[in-house]
Amino acid sequence: MSALAEKADSPLKKKPPSWSDIWLKNTKPLKHVVFTMPLQSLSPKDPKSQTLIPTFANIDRTLLLSDELLLQILSKLPHLQRNPNSLVCKRWLNLQGRLIRSLKILDWDFLESGRLFTRFPNLTHVDLLNGCLLSPRDSGILLTHRLVSMQMGSGFCSNRKFLEEDLLPVEVVDKGLQALANGCPNLRRLVVINASELGLLTVAEECLTLQELELHKCNDNVLRGIAACENLQIVKLVANVDGLYSSSVTDIGLTILAQGCKRLVRLELSGCEGSFDGIKAIGQCCLMLEELTICDHKMDDGWLAGLSYCENLKTLKLLSCKRIDRSPGRDEYLGFCPALERLHLQKCQLRSKKSVRALFRVCEAVREIVIQDCWGLDNDMFRFASVCR
Repeated sequence: MSALAEKADSPLKKKPPSWSDIWLKNTKPLKHVVFTMPLQSLSPKDPKSQTLIPTFANIDRTLLLSDELLLQILSKLPHLQRNPNSLVCKRWLNLQGRLIRSLKILDWDFLESGRLFTRFPNLTHVDLLNGCLLSPRDSGILLTHRLVSMQMGSGFCSNRKFLEEDLLPVEVVDKGLQALANGCPNLRRLVVINASELGLLTVAEECLTLQELELHKCNDNVLRGIAACENLQIVKLVANVDGLYSSSVTDIGLTILAQGCKRLVRLELSGCEGSFDGIKAIGQCCLMLEELTICDHKMDDGWLAGLSYCENLKTLKLLSCKRIDRSPGRDEYLGFCPALERLHLQKCQLRSKKSVRALFRVCEAVREIVIQDCWGLDNDMFRFASVCR
């Protein structure tokens, strides 16, 4: 009997309890276990399927695209999405910088340090005007002009020329132009203020594709550097701006410009001096000139007669001129522009009947006349336009 009892108690003969016995005998513990058990499948899982799916979901699929292909995709997106796109990752930030062609520089250190060319390697249009200004960044006073907007401090006087005293030194501007010329050899448009002849010569030598130049606070000597830019087609010269800065461009500078930049198509002279000789030189040398804009001029009497040498001129604009020409001369010496089609007068003083009559005589071939916000007009002055038939 003892042997039979030992055999009955041996582990080999014990019958393991079934799930049904445990379920029926211990309902309370099982009820707690069942409700706290996580809902997972009882089928065995493949370890590869657990690791590959999450990893594939985290893969950046744009890494499979080349930079050239991704650049083409980003270039098709709207311009409003450029800033959000550059925040995706460093690669997209660098690629987005390649798509930027035009930039206005506000921090001069960004140019001198070389970060500009690393961030935007394909720039073709650069505006350095605001970057050349020494203005307080935290000031709440904003000075706005049609040419520039800048922040200024509270300690200023009424007779102070704002920009002339708050500009970077000429040497610093020239150094920045040298860095810009080396970093952007494909430059096509440049806006700069307070540069010298040497700085512009560097740009002319390195940037052979430069076609448009806007130069502020320039003089006759500075224009020697512009003359080296043989492919210039659009030039804007701002010599003097009342209350902001003063400079002088005379017939000497206009002649240097005309002899050096013979491919000019559009020319704007703002605050420039000169006379008949300077306008005549432009007309004789710049045979492709089609549009001439004269703003707030300081020219001597008799300059209107020089316009007759601009044989291919199609558009003449006079803006913010306090006077046209006080002594234009006799009608037989005035001549006229044979190809002129449009004459625009805006914010000009037209009180001198002699000046208005001479202007219409020079523009007798015109087909369109626009007069906007001008002073001094009366009925008799419109009678002078009868020559433009």
